[in-house]
Amino acid sequence: MEKVNIAAKLELFDETWSPKIVGALNGQHVKLVKLKGEFVWHHHEVEDELFLVIKGRLSIKFRDREVSLDPGEFLIIPRGIEHKPVAEAEVHVLLFEPASTLNTGNVRAEQTVEQLEQI
Repeated sequence: MEKVNIAAKLELFDETWSPKIVGALNGQHVKLVKLKGEFVWHHHEVEDELFLVIKGRLSIKFRDREVSLDPGEFLIIPRGIEHKPVAEAEVHVLLFEPASTLNTGNVRAEQTVEQLEQI
């Protein structure tokens, strides 16, 4: 058991759309990611995912609406719901999702990260 300093972990990388594993529990990963620009439309067949904004403002588009998240706010996206994260400026996010979750879900794209780095 060791404590994790989120700010210190975020200082360890600069790349965007490349989640880093910072913890694991009960088959779930705790990940940190920096986002900037638009992601791909996708969904996750069997995994729910939680987005918690640490810094910046994140918009998550759905086919019928859009949700904006500010620091300290989170959103849980149920499995099967198509979504598209958008960050006009750099955003720092904590993700909590099953270890099996591929960042681009049902889509393979330039932003797909097959093997996540643990930091």
